[in-house]
Amino acid sequence: MKDYYKILGIDKNASSEEIKKAYRKLAHQYHPDKRTGDENKFKEINEAYQILSDKEKRSQYDQFGSTFDQPQSGFSGFEGFGQQGFDFGEDLGDIFEQFFSFGRKRPKDTRKGSDIQVDIELSLENVLKDQEKTFVINKFSSCSRCNGSGAEPGTSSKECFSCRGTGRVQQIKRTFLGTFSQWTICPECNGEGKKPEKPCNVCKGEGRTKKEEKINIFIPAGVDTGQTIKVNGQGEAGKRGAKPGDLYCRIFIKKHNIFQRKGDDLLTTVSVSFPQVALGEEIEITTLEGKILLLKIPAGTESGKIFRISGKGIPHFSRAGRGDLYIKINVKIPKKLTKKQKQLLEELKKEEL
Repeated sequence: MKDYYKILGIDKNASSEEIKKAYRKLAHQYHPDKRTGDENKFKEINEAYQILSDKEKRSQYDQFGSTFDQPQSGFSGFEGFGQQGFDFGEDLGDIFEQFFSFGRKRPKDTRKGSDIQVDIELSLENVLKDQEKTFVINKFSSCSRCNGSGAEPGTSSKECFSCRGTGRVQQIKRTFLGTFSQWTICPECNGEGKKPEKPCNVCKGEGRTKKEEKINIFIPAGVDTGQTIKVNGQGEAGKRGAKPGDLYCRIFIKKHNIFQRKGDDLLTTVSVSFPQVALGEEIEITTLEGKILLLKIPAGTESGKIFRISGKGIPHFSRAGRGDLYIKINVKIPKKLTKKQKQLLEELKKEEL
């Protein structure tokens, strides 16, 4: 059975910081590129660190140490099936994928900047034409002192001695199927393959700092509630010059007092008097952009009649042209009539009879 504590030369009650310190010292001493290097010893040290630096794996090792004394590659058969010490909590699909990938699948790049989402509220009038909005966002941005390198100006970065600049180290994986190895992100350099000789005094070697930044966002005409506009590279800055995240702008259109939107069409209701629809008349219609149009109401038009004006709706988002404007006629019935109005209506009534 391998004693990982003895391999790193630490006590069983050692803290995580003591484990890391011991690993760094030994890894530096036995790195294959060093004169005092020993590749087998280096792998053994790395294996011990992978187990003891992980709380869950360390706890399992402390309790079931014998389960870690297995062959370093390939299946160990099903002799351990159902015994304590094997990890049954992992998804079987993940286990098979990891086992049969033979190390081809690279670990996720943890240096990449995170994506940001902002909500944009627009009036209905705002969607009639292209526009540009300026936002002030507090986010991680590239450090102005080191230009995102993470190294103090005048110094450089050096190759990580633990992973030889690859950003990956080999980890021994044990499940009830057996023992095999997989590649994981190097804990020493966090997958970057290099480390600053002297970390930047401002960003402490991360290559980015939190600050407010103005961002201009182009919003095409015709956008609607629920649409999202992606702005490449305007999310959080990545660590030490890594790829930044993206900015996602979610659109919300405010409810309008006069017009109702249906896709790219607009609907509105216009109230007219009984004489206007009875005799016929041209009425003025104010469009969404504030222009005046004349709409002819034919004599005898009934309440609820809908008229269409082509090309006066919302611009199409993905193609040329605009939707239509639909106008619903509502005939107003007066609640109170003057004496003269009553007389006129009585005369009209007699004429109809």
